[in-house]
Amino acid sequence: MRDTGSQTNTGQALGPLLIGLASLEVSKDESNWLRHPAVGGVVLFSRNYHDPSQLSKLNHSITEIASRDLLICVDHEGGRVQRFKEGFTRLPALAVLGKMYADSPCNAKDFAYRHGRVMATELLLCGVDLSFAPVLDIGDRSVVIGDRAFAAEPAAIIELSGAYIAGMHDAGMAATGKHFPGHGSVEADSHTNDVCDPRSFDEIEQADLKPFAGLSEKLDAMMMAHVLYPAVDDKPAGYSPFWIKSVLRQKLNFQGTIFSDDLCMYAAKVAGGLDDRVRESLLAGCDAVLVCDPADVARLLTNNEASFVDADAALKRLKGRLTVTRDEVERVGEWRQWKKSIQQLELEQSKWT
Repeated sequence: MRDTGSQTNTGQALGPLLIGLASLEVSKDESNWLRHPAVGGVVLFSRNYHDPSQLSKLNHSITEIASRDLLICVDHEGGRVQRFKEGFTRLPALAVLGKMYADSPCNAKDFAYRHGRVMATELLLCGVDLSFAPVLDIGDRSVVIGDRAFAAEPAAIIELSGAYIAGMHDAGMAATGKHFPGHGSVEADSHTNDVCDPRSFDEIEQADLKPFAGLSEKLDAMMMAHVLYPAVDDKPAGYSPFWIKSVLRQKLNFQGTIFSDDLCMYAAKVAGGLDDRVRESLLAGCDAVLVCDPADVARLLTNNEASFVDADAALKRLKGRLTVTRDEVERVGEWRQWKKSIQQLELEQSKWT
């Protein structure tokens, strides 16, 4: 890759890197990153957020500086993983909906729809295209997944996720299932440790893989797990042509976009340096890769002449499209009731957990 400096890239295809920014505004160096031909989008975090007005301005500036329609993304699931809080509806953890499902499946699916639609609409109103949601992992053993998962039973996950995805789609946002082929059955946290699941393919297929298989036609994207399944392949799933091409693409016939998880995570480092991690992810079949640490982004994009794949079609099909205005959300009674009910559920979630 070359350093593009202050050049504009009007009409230029999107590259496969989704990068992290350091703060509330785009710095001079980050402006150059956004124009870089390898970059196709941005992943936002709490460090990039002050209030809805600032977020809208930041997202507008990202597009203006890049001179192209970068994909703006976030992890905004609810519970422990809600990047934007003040000024947004506080969303309950997905496990609350699973507990509700045990008592009343219909009621739980209604709330799952509301959760997905409110979440997506509020983000889209501020210029965020995509939340990496829903989590399809089994909520059983994993420290890092825990209450981020709907339930421990694949059938319940499929039912609730289907309603949640419908809410996202009706809001105008694509849905991303994660973390393929399943992170929920191993205890270790891939952010801080290597993660190994010793089970056979048949065992995984009969449990963790079921939600991904059952929802593959409804999902627009998938995110890979930084988990090694040594009885299946000698590479973690995000670097594995077997998991990506043979299972996800061929066996499940998944036609959507495939993301790596953040390549700055501890478990991703098994592939070597950052250049190696990016290359191995793309060679394995990922359409786009996440590099969320700004310091790592700087190292990756400085004096790097490597060739990167064209991710234009894979990313542009995930661009958000608003189906309501801010005035309608504030004025229409149904919207106010949906937001209020989700907020109340978040406040009362202790009775469900």
